[in-house]
Amino acid sequence: MLIPKRVKRRKQHRGSLKGSAQKGNTIAYGEYGLVAEEAAWIKSNQIEAARIAMTRFIKRGGKVWIDIFPHKPITRHPAEARMGSGKGSVEFWVAVVKPGRVLFEMAGVPEETAREAMRLAAHKLPIKCKFVKKETAAPVENIQEGGEG
Repeated sequence: MLIPKRVKRRKQHRGSLKGSAQKGNTIAYGEYGLVAEEAAWIKSNQIEAARIAMTRFIKRGGKVWIDIFPHKPITRHPAEARMGSGKGSVEFWVAVVKPGRVLFEMAGVPEETAREAMRLAAHKLPIKCKFVKKETAAPVENIQEGGEG
């Protein structure tokens, strides 16, 4: 499972999940991607389960990139503990995901294989996701031509 090697501060505030992804919302490495449609905290074990589902389906052909990392510690008090006595200990780590964030990328496999592998991975995650392909350079040229004329 993914966890940070070392951190300066072990405990954080909860934060908010408002807005859409401003970073990590484009496919950077692969040909295909899995994009979040909702905001959520995704646990490190859910990320690992999705990764295993994808790599098993593509039978270790092609390449998979994980574009999210669980940086945020989530704390819990033990069961039947009294109120107070400070913040609880770190229970697990989550990645903060907002709508539009690319979660996984894949390359080196046919589109049908990638689509099915991403579908299996999406079932392991607590949010709705969609399959996307990397945009080619053609739409950028069309936008430039439209601006000149």
